[in-house]
Amino acid sequence: MISKIRKWGNSQGLIRSKKLLSDLGLSINDRVNVEIIENRLVISKALDNEISLKDVFAEYNGRHMDREIDWGIAKGREIS
Repeated sequence: MISKIRKWGNSQGLIRSKKLLSDLGLSINDRVNVEIIENRLVISKALDNEISLKDVFAEYNGRHMDREIDWGIAKGREIS
């Protein structure tokens, strides 16, 4: 299936047919994963077990952590 990338506001979009999305079990407002695998764009339905940032902080009580966290060896230019 050949398609065109079109202008969508300040972005670009790839419009897919309702039937194609339905065949994949997707509908409007579904979350999807978009990846590049072996030079191919792969779009798949996001799993329900994925956690949002809101979920991560759901039980946060607002208290400051007063200890330093070791994130491992520096890998970039974050060392000054």
